[in-house]
Amino acid sequence: MSRTEALERLANAGWLARAAPFFACLDGDARATRAVGGIVRDTLLGIARTRTDLDLATTLLPEEVMARAKAAGLGAHPTGLDHGTVTLVHEGMTAEVTTLRKDVETYGRHARVVFGTDWRADAARRDFTMNALYAGGDGVLFDPLAGLADCLARRVRFIGDPRQRLAEDRLRVYRYFRFCASHGEQRLDADALAACAEAAQDLSQLSAERVGQEMTRLLALPRIGDTLSAMIGIGLAADLLDGGARLGIFRRYESVCPEPALSGRLAIVLSGGIPSEALQARWRLASRTVREAGDVLAAARGLLADRTSEVAYRWPDAKRHAVYLAAALGDKADAWVSRHVDIVAALDPPSFPVDGRDLMALGFAPGEALGAELDRLKRVWIERDFVPDKAALLALAAPPEGR
Repeated sequence: MSRTEALERLANAGWLARAAPFFACLDGDARATRAVGGIVRDTLLGIARTRTDLDLATTLLPEEVMARAKAAGLGAHPTGLDHGTVTLVHEGMTAEVTTLRKDVETYGRHARVVFGTDWRADAARRDFTMNALYAGGDGVLFDPLAGLADCLARRVRFIGDPRQRLAEDRLRVYRYFRFCASHGEQRLDADALAACAEAAQDLSQLSAERVGQEMTRLLALPRIGDTLSAMIGIGLAADLLDGGARLGIFRRYESVCPEPALSGRLAIVLSGGIPSEALQARWRLASRTVREAGDVLAAARGLLADRTSEVAYRWPDAKRHAVYLAAALGDKADAWVSRHVDIVAALDPPSFPVDGRDLMALGFAPGEALGAELDRLKRVWIERDFVPDKAALLALAAPPEGR
């Protein structure tokens, strides 16, 4: 991708028009406010974004941002005044506006900062050169640290000394690997990797929630095999990833799955024998996220046991990804994958035609015996590919007296 093409893409970006009210309110024409970070980086790279929010950096103090926004009729929320951040909202678009800052003292994830007007100082406190790119309301790039070349080369490079950047914020160890997978084509710099290896020895102060956020974003990316290998090599999450023993499964999964999913990747982690409760606590995962991963794993194991009809009935939302996970777990050939993708897609089980009232009409009393018989009939119905109708199933019901 040429520099000219990238700059033209930025100058004509559709989000500039939607963000115009923010720039107008905050002196964008005078370069007092610029967009920064992901939206600029991804626009230059031609990466489509589904998010409607953007980050703005400004020389205006937070109180002035609030006052101007209210005068302009924009929604304004003091989401982080101590850190210089105000959130503005207009017609469905959100802008997180942060006053330019300079670190005076750093300690872990915290820093004592002062507000200022020095754009280069603001850029220097960020993590990677590709994230220190700014754009005015007219789409003109401002690149105080010459990060455009790194961005277009998809080179994830720390700003300044990697060890210093990591000392300021240990979470950047995880961010480095995530960005290498998402924006760096899984290419890792030797010096940066060495710095991450050193920092990885002291990550005890990081919150489980923040680590979980980084890991789940990483595990949802299309290609991560090489990145995971490097992470395991320096001891990151090696216990959850089975010390690298399941790395081949990760690679096979992403090689056969057109759209690798977080649920599939977490299912691989669970397949190593880690209890779902332990995984959820380790990364502070939502219950729904863990449940979806467990369903994919259960469905995959069902497919490997030739219980295809049961998979289609019990885990309809997981059946598609389960095919790809089963192929990875069972080292199945591509032909097996193609065949089972078609099979599960064609299976659309009807509702089970029998309920407890039907068995009660046959003389069953409410209780465990009734529930057990209902489960038995359901297993028969599934094993026979949902063919028996209500009458046929009730004819198979064991009389209460015989139980």
